[in-house]
Amino acid sequence: MAGNTPKKSARAAKPALLAGGNPQIAKAEGDAPVQAYIAAMPGWKREIGRRLDAVIVRTVPGVRKAVKWNSPFYGIADEGWFLSFHCFTKYVKVAFFRGTSLRPVPPGESRSKDTRYLDIHEDDQLDEAQLVAWVTQASRLPGERM
Repeated sequence: MAGNTPKKSARAAKPALLAGGNPQIAKAEGDAPVQAYIAAMPGWKREIGRRLDAVIVRTVPGVRKAVKWNSPFYGIADEGWFLSFHCFTKYVKVAFFRGTSLRPVPPGESRSKDTRYLDIHEDDQLDEAQLVAWVTQASRLPGERM
C-alpha cells in the first residue's frame, strides 16, 4: 500500500536512550564504542560529544578510550582514567576524576572529594582553551582505576 513503508532495520539497531537522553552503549574498550556513543547522543549534545572527543584526542595523543556505565571514558594506558562525560536532559556533564587538583578547579562540585564537573548546556560558549588546559593537567595526574 502506498504510504505504508516497512520500518528500516537500521532503526532497530539504534541504541536506546536512557534517562536524560543518555545513550545505552555496551561496555567495551576502544574508539569504536566511544564513537557509537557520540553518534547516538541526541540533538545538540552530539556536537558537544564530537568537540570533547576531538579536543581530548588532539591534546592527549594515544589516549585510551572505553565506554563504561553508558559513558565514554578517557585515560592513559595502565595509568587509569582521567575524564568521562554523560548526557543529562539539559546538559552534558564532563567529569574530571582528579578535578580538585586542576587549576583553576572546574566549577561543579561532587560528592566524591577529588572529582569536579563541567556542565555544558546547549547555548554555552565552550571555552576550548580552558578545556585543553584541564585535559592536559588531568591526563598528567594519577588516573582512577575502574
